[in-house]
Amino acid sequence: MGPLLAFSRGVDWINEKVGRVADWCVLLACAISAGNAFLRYGLSWSSNAWLEVQWYLFAAVVMLGASYTLFRNEHVRVDLVYGSLGPRGRLWVDVFGFVVFMLPAVILLTWMTWPFFMDSFARNEGSPNAGGLLRWPAKFLLPLGFFLLTLQGLSELIKRIALLRGDLRGEAEVVVEYARPEQ
Repeated sequence: MGPLLAFSRGVDWINEKVGRVADWCVLLACAISAGNAFLRYGLSWSSNAWLEVQWYLFAAVVMLGASYTLFRNEHVRVDLVYGSLGPRGRLWVDVFGFVVFMLPAVILLTWMTWPFFMDSFARNEGSPNAGGLLRWPAKFLLPLGFFLLTLQGLSELIKRIALLRGDLRGEAEVVVEYARPEQ
């Protein structure tokens, strides 16, 4: 289990750093949005590139932030049953969910979005809007984000199996921590 836990720690480290990039993309998107609004309405000047870069940053926030959100155990769950289970029951639900639903879905999405990006990259696809940006960098965020989410899903699966086996004792509360959503 040692090498798998080392892999898990490495994936966690990578996705924590990528999550920080997503955090900065939020701030940058807000600054560009405010600047664009000032230029457009205050000075009657703008460019489609400013609008598109906001969309690209939003895509970066979503696609790069998803794996970080999973790492932080902050994804939304259907808590009808999950909230009433004990820590071991939650671990089993998580293992089942990762193996049956999450990992097959994100592996498929990674595989399906790669040709979508490659086609755009090969054609050096640009925006049809005047002054627009290249499209392939934004399309690259799809396979990258799904790949990172796949890695993080594997990391979370490894941690939960290690907890079930008793290989991780002190970290059990962190991995299976559950807080009912505030209404």
